[in-house]
Amino acid sequence: MLTDVECKNALCPPEKTRVRLACSGGLYLEVSPSGSKRWFWKYRKDGKEGRMALGSYPGVGPKDARKARDAAKAQKSDGQDPVKARKVEKLKATLPDGSTFKAVALEWYAKQAPQWSDGHADRSLRQLERDLFPLIGDRPIASIHAMELLAALQKVEERGALETADRVLMLARQIWDYWLPTAKVQQRNITEGLKGRLTPYRGKTFAAIVDPARFGDLLRSITGYRGGAIVRTALQLAPLLYQRPGNLREMEWVELDLDAALWTIPSAKMKRTKLEKEQGEAHTVPMPTQAVELLRSLQPLTGHGRYVFPGERSHERPISDNSVRSALYALGFGKAQTWHGFRASARTMMVDQLNLDPLAIEANLAHAVKDANGRSYNRTKYLAQRFEQIQKWANE
Repeated sequence: MLTDVECKNALCPPEKTRVRLACSGGLYLEVSPSGSKRWFWKYRKDGKEGRMALGSYPGVGPKDARKARDAAKAQKSDGQDPVKARKVEKLKATLPDGSTFKAVALEWYAKQAPQWSDGHADRSLRQLERDLFPLIGDRPIASIHAMELLAALQKVEERGALETADRVLMLARQIWDYWLPTAKVQQRNITEGLKGRLTPYRGKTFAAIVDPARFGDLLRSITGYRGGAIVRTALQLAPLLYQRPGNLREMEWVELDLDAALWTIPSAKMKRTKLEKEQGEAHTVPMPTQAVELLRSLQPLTGHGRYVFPGERSHERPISDNSVRSALYALGFGKAQTWHGFRASARTMMVDQLNLDPLAIEANLAHAVKDANGRSYNRTKYLAQRFEQIQKWANE
């Protein structure tokens, strides 16, 4: 562990950009050529490395830095992101009145965020900070008029972010729903009717070819693709397995049982809420013989590593989302067919052309579906049927 004397005497040579002195438990002191010294704690979350600033030396000595590190570790053990938690606390500290919109919004956010995925939680907080707090954050929530909120939403629209405006309105609606039961005077939710005042947003769709003849042209072009083996195999598997692009590009060899022709995607990788990721079942994907053959042919090339489709620069990371997209453009289909669009292509043609059971198809897509009796479709129980479906799809 670093001592106060060691911290005091620490220097960074002018030819280096920084020097890092390890203390313990991921804590280190970063020294710059200018003489500034800052404490950081390095940690990992969801397989990714992050770091948290813990103050500057000598204002924060080694003992206090270790205490701050331990407190952050405790937060992480409780399932919190210590960096995000500190950011929220700093925002709360700036509030002059607990009844302001910002105070209510942050209280609501603190209750909701643990149930969300990290991406959704980050995006929601960012939208509040950027689009609502600057305009109505310091206003008492009870006194905010619907026209004030509408003006904030229209500013979002003015920069062309129609989808974001729709999302921000949704956040505001939930915040007012959260606050209303505690309001001293009975009020209505001021977000009611505001959606009609915004420019209609139809949602984002992914380009997908659903014409069998045109789709056949695409498949033949994919077969003739002359790019690298890794991207070529990912491109060939995309229409065969029709899973989400993120799941396919992050496919790991440990998830595959090629003898059983099964791909088991851990719940933590699925598009679910944080609670569902933690408690949900893995998504099992049956694979046709053609997919198994493709994976076996790739195994000698990448089977020694973690990812089935490792990136060119680092085998510790999978290929980028842009890899298959660029290949589709190179084949002349970039505008007509997206990577994600293979899901819609398969879903449409398997029903319209092959007359296959849509409930089983939806289960294979990892969509939450129910049968005619309202029961959730059992993905494991119908695995044999899904094997038949996906093999027929691959053969056709």
